[in-house]
Amino acid sequence: MKEYIAYCGLDCESCEARLATINDDDALRVKVAREWSELNGVEITPEMINCSGCRIKGVKTPFCESLCPIRQCALNRNVETCGNCIEMSTCEKLGMITANNPEALERLKR
Repeated sequence: MKEYIAYCGLDCESCEARLATINDDDALRVKVAREWSELNGVEITPEMINCSGCRIKGVKTPFCESLCPIRQCALNRNVETCGNCIEMSTCEKLGMITANNPEALERLKR
């Protein structure tokens, strides 16, 4: 599996947090922090918007590093992605992503 595909099947390569990080784009960090704050109902600061990718060594956003239940589960199960988990089709945590992002599910099925 491509290393920039997150455990949940999202494409980290196109994630604006990753793009802000690799391009050192503070304006994009501000934009992402504002959007993610509204979306999640919590304060996310531009300083939190630094991520190299879910499965890539390096910096992660606070959520991706330690709060994402999908990433924590995959790490604990020692699977490459959720696509390698026998519970993928019934997982409620993964369903929170794939219900709104069929492309993520398709990436995991490949």
